[in-house]
Amino acid sequence: MIQTIFLQAGAQGGGMSMLLMFGGMFVIMYFFMIRPQQKKAKQEKQFQADIKRGDQVVTTSGIHGKINEVYDDAILIETGAGKIKFEKASISRELTAARYGKSTEKAEKSTKAVEEKN
Repeated sequence: MIQTIFLQAGAQGGGMSMLLMFGGMFVIMYFFMIRPQQKKAKQEKQFQADIKRGDQVVTTSGIHGKINEVYDDAILIETGAGKIKFEKASISRELTAARYGKSTEKAEKSTKAVEEKN
């Protein structure tokens, strides 16, 4: 009976391999989860700092409009219903870049078309 208990106890010397396994899991988590989140947060912060008057934007709530005024941490967006004040953090993306890419000629045409309708 004592022999059976010793056989079930198993080997005792796996500390170093366990440590390496946890270290490897942390490295994998860093490169696949933590680092991309940090990169995305940095891009969003840069986008919010680069917002300027006249940009076509979409808010996180789905409101489309053109930036009319820019304050320290807020902006005034002109929509079809009027002007609305939002926090800079609530801007999701720039509409002209998302819709037309980096082509400013197409963006200017769309801006003129929107202004003519209003």
